[in-house]
Amino acid sequence: MSENFTHVDADQIKVSEKDAIKFVLDRFSVVKNSKKIRDLVDFQAMNKYMLMAHNQEELKLLGNVVASHKKISLHDILNKYEERLKIALKKEPTIKTHLNVLMHIFGYFSKYFSQSEKDLFYELLRQFKEEQITVGKMLSEIGPLIYRFNNTYLASQTYFLLYADTRPGILFAVLNYKN
Repeated sequence: MSENFTHVDADQIKVSEKDAIKFVLDRFSVVKNSKKIRDLVDFQAMNKYMLMAHNQEELKLLGNVVASHKKISLHDILNKYEERLKIALKKEPTIKTHLNVLMHIFGYFSKYFSQSEKDLFYELLRQFKEEQITVGKMLSEIGPLIYRFNNTYLASQTYFLLYADTRPGILFAVLNYKN
């Protein structure tokens, strides 16, 4: 028996905002069922930039909820966190919130860049701000740098998993050319 497989180009694979939110909420349900504060702390860390893109104020409140684990029961923390998480994810990311996240992420690498590499990054930010390129394209430029500079914290971020394009970027090519 033969099955037919259709080739899907990486350019055709796009995660919708609805799918991204579902993914995060599904991951939270696993955390909630584990009933371990460590899992909640890890979840908060892995979703920092995703949440920042949606709602920076709620991100801070969610951090406060996690930090309250010595004061209130884990059951109450998980319920309060879930409530705040849903509020945070209801707010749609904007170009401005994505720019904020991208600048935070750039901070991890900027000290390693020459001025011309920084200028290239700022040009990409300008293009993103003017909607000439997508956030996925920006992340495809940054993604390979995570591995080049061995930043495991950024590698664990759902923001990259859910928003990045799968094609390599020009910034990485420029940096590789120098080596």
